[in-house]
Amino acid sequence: MIDRRTIPADATESLWTTSDGHPIRRIDWPGAPNEKTQGKRGSILFMPGRGDAYEKYLEALQQWHLAGWKVTAADWRGQAGSGRLGDDPVTGHVSDFSVWVNDLSAFWADWKAKTPGPHILVGHSMGGQIILRAVAEKRVDPDAVVLSAPMLGFYGSPLPTSIMHLAAKLMKALGSPTRPAWKWSEKPGEMPIGRIDLLTHDKDRYDDELFWREKRPELVMGPGSWGWVERAYASMRALFAPGLLESVKTPVLLIGTSNDRLVDMGAIERAAARLPKGELVRFGDEARHEILREEDPVRNRVMAAIADFLDRTAPRQG
Repeated sequence: MIDRRTIPADATESLWTTSDGHPIRRIDWPGAPNEKTQGKRGSILFMPGRGDAYEKYLEALQQWHLAGWKVTAADWRGQAGSGRLGDDPVTGHVSDFSVWVNDLSAFWADWKAKTPGPHILVGHSMGGQIILRAVAEKRVDPDAVVLSAPMLGFYGSPLPTSIMHLAAKLMKALGSPTRPAWKWSEKPGEMPIGRIDLLTHDKDRYDDELFWREKRPELVMGPGSWGWVERAYASMRALFAPGLLESVKTPVLLIGTSNDRLVDMGAIERAAARLPKGELVRFGDEARHEILREEDPVRNRVMAAIADFLDRTAPRQG
């Protein structure tokens, strides 16, 4: 059984520095415990979602490692243990999503040169959107991509995306772009009541995040800024530009649920239909947004679907 509340003994945490000197936290499984099999399958780089930390995904990361993959995960600049880009330690801010695309491109080039192929990119939510954008813009060149509930649209938008983006531009201009775009809770950083109902049916896995936030307070993050919201709309709209998704020749597995109340399942379906080698695994009421952290019946199906996809699209080399 995998201990979700302990950094595995065979994993190493360290810092990677961007070209402009920003430290990015990472975790790597270098090859132990079985050097005869670990890394022989290839290498996976995992990138989490908005406000996320890789600690939340230790179970999946360790499971891939035990299946023979070398595994790495990292923070996005300005999240988790990699500092903040706004004016306070709780609000998530970025000047533009291209900052994250640039960081991913540089990290990918360095990581790929030091790890065995095939090379796989896996991303959750916002991380999935940034990964797909980096692939579409030819900034990274993975052999295959897996996207868990990718943030390709916001759930429940009452108006067309162009109008919602215009409204976000207005809100951003009415005050500091670093100010929070929504209310989190009465106490900054404290989890709002009912948050679990947006993320997972599994209370134990949900509580893992609370454990890590208490053990590592630097992981705490609340709402996004109005600057983040406006730039998120801009990035998502750019990704759906005519012909861009059609130019992606990389195999892409998209996993989503119609029960998602954070990202738009319709946008995920439209992206899957436009990607030449796109495949879609669709869930319903049995799954919420954090599909990799769902109850075992759902999670087992997800992990099996990912394994099957990678066996078909990025088989073992040699």
